[in-house]
Amino acid sequence: MLRRGVLTLLVVAQALVGAYYMASVLPYHGGNLLEQALIGLFTLLFTWITVGFWIGLYGFWLRRLGGDPKSLLRRHPDTVLLDTPLARTAIVMPIYNEPVNRTLGGLRTIYRSLENSGQIEHFDFFILSDSREPDVWLSEQAAWQQLCDELGAHGRLFYRRRTLNMNYKSGNVADFLRRWGRSYEYMAVMDADSLMGGDTLLKMVRLMQREPNIGILQSCPTIINAQSLFARVQQFANQVYGPLFSTGLAAMQLGEAAFWGHNAIIRVAPFMRHCGLPHLRGPGLFSGPIASHDFVEAAFMGRAGYEVWLEPELSHTYEESPPSLVDELTRDKRWSKGNLQHLWLMLFEPRLRMAHRMAFLNGILSYLASPLWFAFLVLTTIETTRLVLWPTNYFPLQYSPFPLWPEWHPEWAIGLASSVVFLLFFPKLLAIVDVLLSGRRRVHGGFFSLLLSIVTEILVSALLAPIRMLAHTRYVLEALFNVTLNWAGQNRSDETRWIDALLNQAPGSILAGIWAGFAWWLDPMFFFWSLPVALPLILAAPTSVLLSKVGIGQALRRKRILMVAEEQQGSELLEDLNSHQILPEFGESAVVRAVLDPVMNRVHQATARSHGGGAKHQRLKQLRSRCLELGPENLNRAEKNLLLTDRESLAWLHRECWRTPAESYWGQAIDNRIRQIWPAA
Repeated sequence: MLRRGVLTLLVVAQALVGAYYMASVLPYHGGNLLEQALIGLFTLLFTWITVGFWIGLYGFWLRRLGGDPKSLLRRHPDTVLLDTPLARTAIVMPIYNEPVNRTLGGLRTIYRSLENSGQIEHFDFFILSDSREPDVWLSEQAAWQQLCDELGAHGRLFYRRRTLNMNYKSGNVADFLRRWGRSYEYMAVMDADSLMGGDTLLKMVRLMQREPNIGILQSCPTIINAQSLFARVQQFANQVYGPLFSTGLAAMQLGEAAFWGHNAIIRVAPFMRHCGLPHLRGPGLFSGPIASHDFVEAAFMGRAGYEVWLEPELSHTYEESPPSLVDELTRDKRWSKGNLQHLWLMLFEPRLRMAHRMAFLNGILSYLASPLWFAFLVLTTIETTRLVLWPTNYFPLQYSPFPLWPEWHPEWAIGLASSVVFLLFFPKLLAIVDVLLSGRRRVHGGFFSLLLSIVTEILVSALLAPIRMLAHTRYVLEALFNVTLNWAGQNRSDETRWIDALLNQAPGSILAGIWAGFAWWLDPMFFFWSLPVALPLILAAPTSVLLSKVGIGQALRRKRILMVAEEQQGSELLEDLNSHQILPEFGESAVVRAVLDPVMNRVHQATARSHGGGAKHQRLKQLRSRCLELGPENLNRAEKNLLLTDRESLAWLHRECWRTPAESYWGQAIDNRIRQIWPAA
């Protein structure tokens, strides 16, 4: 409580000082409604960045002292943990139309790491699929079978695909818990791109064993495997700045931390008892299933009397970054709606701890700050227009008998802007000092490479901030008004195409161009003040394309720019992940392979069901005949899913397709298989 109290005093005091100077900068010092709105928006935004400033500063201080003495790993050193018995733990990976080789390759690496630790008997693995694309989920089942054979993991590595994927990822995990949760003491939750070392998982289980009041233990994942320039910038920032902020955040939250949804371990019994998610019953956005589950589950766990901890010193815990700006914004669109829903819980859910209500507020502001910034820019433009084009008003307050003389102090405005820049960039400077003092500069390529990397990251961040602001503003408005404004189709290639970037970014670029032109016409000085926001928006399309380029990212890596520890020193986990491909590249679709390959056909039959008689049976007979005569391309996705989840249909298709003549669709597919197996045939 003392730490949070001091933080609150510092933030409030600094915000009040900022509001005072903002009022002093304005001509009427807040003497009219427009200026009062500007002061209010500025104070909110200034408070938002002030919190980050002090958390980063506190994290730096703790790292210089050798870490937080109240952290779990400081209270339970390795010598104590090694003598702590383990408990039965499920490692669950919910997936939804993910790249199969990377997803299950990560699970394979986790399995092998635990196996090498000699403690694999305490762990079971569950692949929880919600995938809807037939080629994807058929490949998942094939990869699962391959993994079971390779690792000798039959009876330890399980695959389950839901027929109805209700309530998003949280519904997927809830279904697992209803079926198998009571068999396990703990559950380690992974994302599709998660990777964790066996020693880290063992340490987390033992920490939970020694701290029975902990309901959730969250690690701080490090970004890895970045290839594109965009991803490499995120990876570098995560490794250089992340330790300061995560250390400060963990020290402030202590046992009332947030849950990030993955790379974490959960005590199953209280989670099942207390963390079921309700359907919201409010208006519009605040109705229906909760889209973002993790913060809510942490809040409910805290309400039940259990602690939620963030432990930044846990190593060998990894995730991956979106490869492009388009992919990141696609993800943010989903997250923004989920975070905004938390407002209803923050205001009306009973008996939640104040720390978790503040975590809701923090998540809400991570997206709501963008429309607040946008509104601040709009009001600033209106205020400047009024001052330039309208005659000076000496009586801005209605019915006031006394005039209010406007004052201009441009030097104060520069000082205020400089203070904002200081709050944003001083923690980054401290992070660089932390890297140098901790001897980590070599893992970032040396001092000169570190300096160039910092400059690159700052430039890219400055270009991205206005683009994210406008995109997040749009997402918030869509969520609040329950509408979708489709500017362009979603990019589905590895790198962003020019046509996709132009269509996605054109509205923002046009708006920024009009704003900058108006600012120049209005007042050249205002134009120059607008450039840090307008110019990145005008250049948004080329920025999006160039940042998605893998070639540029790899060229900088060869120049030792944006280097990180795993690239410089190597990592056994990453080498194991990147050196193995579960499924080889086939010259046929997963659907064709499921029908023709005898082993795969039997595997898919084992996971399918019998739909019995009635109308569905007649429907299946029609689909079988069409598939046999014309091939699976003649069926839509729903028809393929129905057909390929029916045990009798899979057996019938396998038998009949092998009997078709050579000139038929299936006959040609069989010839292709033979040529792949025996190229000389």
